Amino acid sequence: MPAAPLLSDAEIASRLAALPAWQLTDGRLARTVTTRDFRSALELVTRIADPADVQNHHPDVAIHWNVVTLTLWTHASGGITERDFRLAGAIERILSSPAG
Repeated sequence: MPAAPLLSDAEIASRLAALPAWQLTDGRLARTVTTRDFRSALELVTRIADPADVQNHHPDVAIHWNVVTLTLWTHASGGITERDFRLAGAIERILSSPAG
């Protein structure tokens, strides 16, 4: 798959405005979620796996007991692309669903 085009700083800022829980950190999109406990953190990551697999685009994941940090960037492109925002949107839909 060819590398996706990088988004400009203005495009990133515009898209971040629609995803206020996400932030730009070291040139990557990042979102931290606090869950009930460790098992809930693992369940959240498992739920994120489905859209990530469908999109063939996977977040970097760090779990610290009940805190999950998700980081998105398109490795092949070396920065943030539309693919990152598409997955961030899918993750937000998971988090806003009743089991999220």
